Amino acid sequence: MKNIKRGILFLLLTGMLFAMGGCGKKESLKIASKPMTEQYILTEIIAQLIEAETDYKTEITKGVGGGTTNIHPAIVKGEFDIYPEYTRTAWLNVLKKEEMEKDDDTLYEQLLAEYDNMGLTWTGLYGFSNTYGLAVRKETSEQYGLSTYSDLAAASPDLIFGGNPDYIELDTGYTRLCEAYQMQFKDTKQMEIALKYEALKNAEVDVINAFTTDAQLAANDLVLLTDDNVFFETFDAGTVVRKDALEKYPELKGVLEKLNGLISEDEMQQMNYEVEVNEREDKEVEREFLEAKGLLGN
Repeated sequence: MKNIKRGILFLLLTGMLFAMGGCGKKESLKIASKPMTEQYILTEIIAQLIEAETDYKTEITKGVGGGTTNIHPAIVKGEFDIYPEYTRTAWLNVLKKEEMEKDDDTLYEQLLAEYDNMGLTWTGLYGFSNTYGLAVRKETSEQYGLSTYSDLAAASPDLIFGGNPDYIELDTGYTRLCEAYQMQFKDTKQMEIALKYEALKNAEVDVINAFTTDAQLAANDLVLLTDDNVFFETFDAGTVVRKDALEKYPELKGVLEKLNGLISEDEMQQMNYEVEVNEREDKEVEREFLEAKGLLGN
């Protein structure tokens, strides 16, 4: 009988110790990215910095199709904890604002207020803006005499426009552009961000919405047209995170805030170039960047 009681006591103690050990264990922080090189780089920077500064583990989901359209509902549901976003993409795609706020500071303050109601917040901005632009092949520019958006409007009935879902599906995005410049393209094709440049290169489309930090602009001898009526506003990049993740991981907020003002537009474009054109591993490029900033040990 004594042996049985001892056995039961041993099992109870073992179970209690196992449970106590499990209580302190945290799941990996889930980080998401849109399907574009810049986002892959940013998520790696976030993950590497978190793991270097804390004992938290991270798990990255790269290239979520549809971008903000699918990532935002997922992070609200708790399927992701963190992802890099752009202020005016959030303004248009998440808050569904029909009128664009011109003042950057006012826009950011309103984003903070409305994201708070969703259980989310922004921990700051990285320091660079990835603004929309329109790019064409050099031969298309020469054939139609294109240097400005107004020039493009005149030639648009002969051209095919290609763009990512975040931009095409948005009433205040592509539609607003066409209305502002009275563009009427022959056709419009939706494609993921990573496929746009290949489609343009292969003449499957004639015009794409590009981003000012895109490495492919220089690599493919493309022409970035001048926004002569100053249609596009700045899209500042920053970190969106679940508020309950900040509570569960007390050191997380301080780590994410180290990214604020850290990356210039030139630095972002150079990192994009290293990965896309020079075909270097993104983890290697990000590590070099963080080491140069004194945030990782050599």
